[in-house]
Amino acid sequence: MKEKTLILLDVSTKNPVRTVNENFLSLQLDPSIIHDGWLDFLSSKRLVTLARGLSPAFLRFGGKRTDFLQFQNLRNPAKSRGGPGPDYYLKNYEDDIVRSDVALDKQKGCKIAQHPDVMLELQREKAAQMHLVLLKEQFSNTYSNLILTARSLDKLYNFADCSGLHLIFALNALRRNPNNSWNSSSALSLLKYSASKKYNISWELGNEPNNYRTMHGRAVNGSQLGKDYIQLKSLLQPIRIYSRASLYGPNIGRPRKNVIALLDGFMKVAGSTVDAVTWQHCYIDGRVVKVMDFLKTRLLDTLSDQIRKIQKVVNTYTPGKKIWLEGVVTTSAGGTNNLSDSYAAGFLWLNTLGMLANQGIDVVIRHSFFDHGYNHLVDQNFNPLPDYWLSLLYKRLIGPKVLAVHVAGLQRKPRPGRVIRDKLRIYAHCTNHHNHNYVRGSITLFIINLHRSRKKIKLAGTLRDKLVHQYLLQPYGQEGLKSKSVQLNGQPLVMVDDGTLPELKPRPLRAGRTLVMPPVTMGFYVVKNVNALACRYR
Repeated sequence: MKEKTLILLDVSTKNPVRTVNENFLSLQLDPSIIHDGWLDFLSSKRLVTLARGLSPAFLRFGGKRTDFLQFQNLRNPAKSRGGPGPDYYLKNYEDDIVRSDVALDKQKGCKIAQHPDVMLELQREKAAQMHLVLLKEQFSNTYSNLILTARSLDKLYNFADCSGLHLIFALNALRRNPNNSWNSSSALSLLKYSASKKYNISWELGNEPNNYRTMHGRAVNGSQLGKDYIQLKSLLQPIRIYSRASLYGPNIGRPRKNVIALLDGFMKVAGSTVDAVTWQHCYIDGRVVKVMDFLKTRLLDTLSDQIRKIQKVVNTYTPGKKIWLEGVVTTSAGGTNNLSDSYAAGFLWLNTLGMLANQGIDVVIRHSFFDHGYNHLVDQNFNPLPDYWLSLLYKRLIGPKVLAVHVAGLQRKPRPGRVIRDKLRIYAHCTNHHNHNYVRGSITLFIINLHRSRKKIKLAGTLRDKLVHQYLLQPYGQEGLKSKSVQLNGQPLVMVDDGTLPELKPRPLRAGRTLVMPPVTMGFYVVKNVNALACRYR
C-alpha cells in the first residue's frame, strides 16, 4: 500500500480546555456478588493489589440488583435460620475465615487474605451455577431480593479501604409506601450501622429509575424521585459523620425521550441536592455483537450526542453542576464471552475516556471491576484482562488536565451524503503529577489507530524535537483482536509470581523521531520536558 499522508500533531500547552476529577477513572461492583458469593473473597491479596493499582478512585456499589437489596443487622443469618444448608463448607468459610489466612496489611491496616485453592475452586463452581440464575432473572425482569448483612457490609468496606477506593453506596429506592413515597426504614438502619463503624461513604438512591415499571410494575416519576432524594438528604444531616457526605444521582439510563423527561422532573425538584448528576451508557446489544463492532467509528461516536442531551437538561436548572457517567459498559446483558473481555473492546473503552474528558464529564465509573458478566476488568481467576491493563496505563500516565489537540494532514473531501469519521483518535492530557518518572510540564498523548494500515505522526510546534516515551499496547497470542492477553512494547503483561503488578517499562524514542502507530492498535506517548505552562502547577 502507498504510504498515507504524514500527520502533523501539536498541542496547546498554555491553558487546559478542561480539568476533570482526580478520580476520573473509577470502578463499580454489582450487588450480584452477594448472590454468587464473591463478596466473601474480596479480601484476596491479589484482588486488593489489582484494585490498588487503579486508585485513587471511587468504588460504586450498585447495579440492577440495587433496588432489591435489603439490609439486616445480623451477624450470621444462616445460623439464625437453624442449621447449615447445602453450601455449608463455603458458608462456614465465609463466616469464619481461617485465622492463619488473614494478615494485617502493614500499609493500610486492613485484612488481606490468602484463600486456599480448594476454596477458590469451590467458589468458581458455585458462581458458575448462580450466573445462570442471574442471567435468567435479567432476561425475565424478575429479580429476587438480596440480603446485605452487617458482616457483608464490613467486607465490602474493608475491600474499598484496603484498596484506596472511596465507597459510594447505592441504596434501595424501590421500597415504597402506599402513596408511592420512598420507604427509608431499611436505609436508615444501614446508615446508623455504617455511622457506628465510622465508615466514610458517599450515597446514592436507586439504579436506572426509568426501568422501575418494567422491573417492579411501579413507576416513579422525576418529581417523586427528587422528593425521595430530599428525604435521603434529611436522613443524612442529623448523622454527624454523614452530615456533609456527598450525594449522587439519579443514575438514569440512556437519555431517550422518557428518560429526559424523568431527569427534567428530578432536576427541577432536587437538582441542588446532588453533588453530581449521574447517568449510564451501554454501547451494544450483547446478544448480537461481533468483534468488528468495536472498530466502528459510528459506534464510538454515539456517546457524544448523549452527553449533549444530559448537559442541556442539567445546565437548564443547575449551570456548572458536575456530571458523571456511571456504569458504562461496552455490551449489554453482562457482555459477550471472548468479545467484551478481549483486546478489541479496549478501543471503545479508551475512546470513551478520551471523549468524556474532552466534553467535560467529571467522572466515569467502569462497570464492572470484578465478577459481573464479561464487561469486567478482572476475571474469576483474579487475572487482569486487557481493559485492566489499559486502565492501569491510563491511571499511571494521564492527569486530570485536558489539552487541545491540533492535527494537520487528515483532511479528506467527503462524498455527497457521507460523513467522514476519524479512524485515528488523538487525545492529550498533562502527565499525571503523581508519576515521579516525569517532571511537571510533561504531556501524555493517547492514540487509537482503527485504520488497517500504519500511521506516521510527526510532532510539531511545542512538541517538536522532544524526547518521547512510548507505551504501545497490542494483543498477545494467536487470537489477535479476540485475545485476553496483551503485550506492552512487545513484552507480555502478567502479574509477577509474588502477586504484585509488573513494572510498566516504556520504550524511549529518539528526539524528533516520527511516531509510528501499527494498524488497529492503541498507545500512550509521554512527551518529556515540554515545560507546558498548563501542566506545571496543580
